[in-house]
Amino acid sequence: MTTSPWDLILTVVFVFTGLVCVGALIARRVVRPRSTEGIGDEELVDITHTVMSAAMILMTWAAVLDAVTWAQVALFAVFALALIPNFRRAHGLAHRVDLVGHVAMNAAMIWMLAAMPLLMAGMDMGDDAGSAHAGHHESGHEQGLTATPVWGDVVNGLFIVVCAIGALWWLYRSATARGHRLHSGCHALMAAGMAAMLWLMNA
Repeated sequence: MTTSPWDLILTVVFVFTGLVCVGALIARRVVRPRSTEGIGDEELVDITHTVMSAAMILMTWAAVLDAVTWAQVALFAVFALALIPNFRRAHGLAHRVDLVGHVAMNAAMIWMLAAMPLLMAGMDMGDDAGSAHAGHHESGHEQGLTATPVWGDVVNGLFIVVCAIGALWWLYRSATARGHRLHSGCHALMAAGMAAMLWLMNA
């Protein structure tokens, strides 16, 4: 869960990314030959990002049951593994980098979901002046027990960097690629929104 105005900002971001991916998925299904079976590589990416957008909106507004959280972890692990065979069919370096980015974003989702209690352990839930004195009622040892461990901060920081790099890559793709600018811009926005969420959870 995030605080205002970030909850509204991130909701708008992920509603947009979800709608773009749903639109792209529908467009691909309409033009594909009737004889084609299964899910295409690009369709799998669209499905992944649609589910990811929905999960991010849910995470922004609500605390979910552990069972739901771990079900999402399993789902994004399946998505990540399902994307890996696409490397054999990828055409060109840019497409392969795209796939690395999509797999990395699934990994970031898995980390975000699994580590959420750990990342939010050290959050200051009160911003008023009185809260500044609340620490006098806790010993340094007690505060340490509720803080995110250093390794958790480090891993989270690495995922923030990965998401930021992904956002920059897809911004580049949006500026240089032909015919996929909205799609690449959507992925850039998705990566930037995930980086922001990881930062907010650990702030």
